Formats: sequence, structure tokens, C-alpha cells
Amino acid sequence: MPQKRPKSDSASDDVIIKKYANRRLYNTSTSSYVTLEDLRKMVQEDINFRVIDAKTHEDLTRSVLTQIIVEEESRGQNLLPISFLRQIIAMYEDNMRWTLPQYLETAMGWYARHQQEVQRQVSSSFGGMMPPALEEMQRQQLALFDQAVRMFSPGAGAGGNATKPPEPPPAPKAEGGEEIADLRERIAALQHAVETLAKKGEG
Repeated sequence: MPQKRPKSDSASDDVIIKKYANRRLYNTSTSSYVTLEDLRKMVQEDINFRVIDAKTHEDLTRSVLTQIIVEEESRGQNLLPISFLRQIIAMYEDNMRWTLPQYLETAMGWYARHQQEVQRQVSSSFGGMMPPALEEMQRQQLALFDQAVRMFSPGAGAGGNATKPPEPPPAPKAEGGEEIADLRERIAALQHAVETLAKKGEG
């Protein structure tokens, strides 16, 4: 796993990537041309960057990051379910679309922290093997995330068809029970957040 540097809240610390009319990308910090693959590696290494148009200075970061995702998906790294993509597209015309960016950012931040914690606990408590209880919790976590996205989809307003998020599995009586109990609490907290957002959407 690449070494990550501490993130800064200051945009001035971001590496500036200039995009020219010929679509070439230039890293101003290394004075060299780079590719989308290089930018993908920078993301993995937690190096913040901004892509700007070399002539107009327009911020192109979002479109370039989206392009990287498209490249990865075309290689068979299918992380985005078709149903999820359809829901995202539909949200562009939904009157609740303003709530989605903040939720996705918060949820993905929580998901990343949770994944790191799961990996650490699996390595220390189970010798690198994922026990059935943790596999079930991973499934519950993904179900909650999908439920939240569906909640914001068109037709899921007040009195919508959103189903209640799945309950966390009962506490297993297995080795590492303390760590598993902690993960169950995290899942319960996420479930509570989803239900709170649902109530706000109905208001």
C-alpha cells in the first residue's frame, strides 16, 4: 500500500496540472508531462491535485477524475453497479439532487475509514482471513449505502417506496468479538444517519 501524506485543507497545496488544447497534461510540480494513469496513481497515493485549462484557467478536475473512472470501468474494474449509475443520472433532474454530493462525500469517507479498520482487525485478530461475521457486516454496509442512494432517487420522496435498512446482524460469539461489536456499532450509526436523512427528505 502506498505511503500516504497528510491531507491539507488548503487548495494552494494542491499540485497543479495544466491541460493543453492538444489534451496533453503537464505537472507543474515536476515540470513533466503526465498521463491519466499517472494521475490515477497520484490519487492512490493521496496526492491532491487540480487540473486547469492552460489557456482559460477553467477548473477541469471533476471531468478529468470522471475520465479516470471511465477508464478504470472500461478495463473491467467494475465498481459502479448499473443500477447505481442509473440512479445518479436520474438525480440530475431530481429536486433533491442538492443533498446527494454531500451525502456521497460523507458516506465514502466513512466507508474508506471503515475498510481500513476492517483490514487492520482482520490482520491482527484472524490471521488475514475474513470470518463469516465480518463478511456479513460488509454486506450490511453496502446494503445501507445502496439504501441511502435509493432514498434520494426520483419517486422516493415523502411516503416513498424506500424500505427500512437491514438490521445489523446479532453479535457473534467468536474470536475477536470485541472488534466485531465495535464494527456493529459503526454500522448502526450509519443506519441512524440514513434514517435521519430520510426524515429530512420527507419534511
